[in-house]
Amino acid sequence: MIRIIGLAIILLLAVIAGGVLIVSAWDPSPPTARIERVVPDDHFPR
Repeated sequence: MIRIIGLAIILLLAVIAGGVLIVSAWDPSPPTARIERVVPDDHFPR
């Protein structure tokens, strides 16, 4: 029973380490669409 728990912990740590490596190496591209919004003047205090 202890051996199964040990293997489960090692597997969990390996999955976490793999996830950290993937996220650290991943370079997502920023959105390329330009967004322009017109904000009315009454939204700003005078």
